Amino acid sequence: MLAEEMTLGMRVRYPRTGTAGKVLRIEEIRGVSFAELDSTNLLYRVDQLIPATVTDRTTTTAREDAKEIIAREREYAAGSEFQDSLKNIDQSCEGGG
Repeated sequence: MLAEEMTLGMRVRYPRTGTAGKVLRIEEIRGVSFAELDSTNLLYRVDQLIPATVTDRTTTTAREDAKEIIAREREYAAGSEFQDSLKNIDQSCEGGG
């Protein structure tokens, strides 16, 4: 990526490590352009950075997984094994200390 293409606040990714973040500042050191990322506060060579795209896939997957977990927990709590185990406790709280 060229330094002229980069703007402050732009989301970029360093493909070698997968580090992504927003550009906080652009600095030139000894004729080489560097950009500081907000995620690490480190300088990365501008020519090594690529534009980052934000996908919404992770939030939907996490939401679906949470729904599956909740359904499984409700099924277990309504089942006879859980109800039988509740009958065998004396409702005391022993902290062991």
